[in-house]
Amino acid sequence: MKVTTVINLPYEQKRDFYLQLSDIKKAAHLLQTGGLVAFPTETVYGLGADAINEAAVRKIFQAKGRPSDNPLIVHLAKLEQIEQWVSEVPSVARQLMERFSPGPITYVMKHRGDFATSVTAGLTTVGIRIPDHPLALALLELADVPIAAPSANRSGRPSPTSASHVEEDLNGKIDLILDGGSTSVGVESTVIDVTGQTPVLLRPGGITLEDLQSVVGDVLVDTALQEQPRSPGMKYRHYAPKGEMWLVTGEDMVKKIQTISREKMKSGYRVGILTTSENEDKYTGAQIVVCGSRTSPESVAKGLYDVLRKFDLMDIDFILSETFPLSGLYLSVMNRLNKAAEGKTIS
Repeated sequence: MKVTTVINLPYEQKRDFYLQLSDIKKAAHLLQTGGLVAFPTETVYGLGADAINEAAVRKIFQAKGRPSDNPLIVHLAKLEQIEQWVSEVPSVARQLMERFSPGPITYVMKHRGDFATSVTAGLTTVGIRIPDHPLALALLELADVPIAAPSANRSGRPSPTSASHVEEDLNGKIDLILDGGSTSVGVESTVIDVTGQTPVLLRPGGITLEDLQSVVGDVLVDTALQEQPRSPGMKYRHYAPKGEMWLVTGEDMVKKIQTISREKMKSGYRVGILTTSENEDKYTGAQIVVCGSRTSPESVAKGLYDVLRKFDLMDIDFILSETFPLSGLYLSVMNRLNKAAEGKTIS
């Protein structure tokens, strides 16, 4: 379902415009009555269901093929609603919310026990965020229920940053897709656990570690894959294209990629190279796909999942990817690339 998005209006007026659309009202009604709706946020498209309706939430796992022990993020329309669903909003969370919410950040807090068990995977904590997208906020306001919404893709696939990506993976499996155009951030929200004395970064995302530290000082970083995850995106293969993928590091990264590419093509592989605009003309022979500019981590993050899906459309069976510094937004990009490649690195 196509929703008009190119509107020359201020942000709040866009939200008000969306509130009046019959498509949004239909989507809200579907959510209230146990349906599944895919909708855009500033990060990626989410697959939403009523977070207090166990039967509805289970449909998310069925549609995605997602393991049932992987908890979901709950989306709310307003910050003021959070206290209704959690036992406490710690002071450190309030500091971060004041700076970054609405926005691409999820707070892990202790819940009151009102969510469907499948949302929390039986944990005492839940991830909650307020998205920064006028269409998403209009939908959440009209639905007037907390919405559990992981990325709207088949489990393990690259996350969707356009409605066409959602349709590729979930057509016929869900009730409605709201097309709000391409997302602006391109990688999922940052997930931070605020239940302890010092906040813990569980997943890097649209808000960087440096951003968090500028507000609250010390932030611990949890890099371990846990047997029972406290955050979505910490377990199982994620973001992966169909072809075998390797990351290449080092000062001679470009030379290594070109050499390996030629060897693989001689062996009959269809080779793809994930590069940036600065290095595009340095490769020959393979299928070259540009993912932004190295001087603009925002452009790389925004285009990442679209590029990974392009390799599938090209029927590429061996992918070589450039790598980036482990700082700023590139920390989030490298987190996704490592998962897509299942940690396979040539250094």
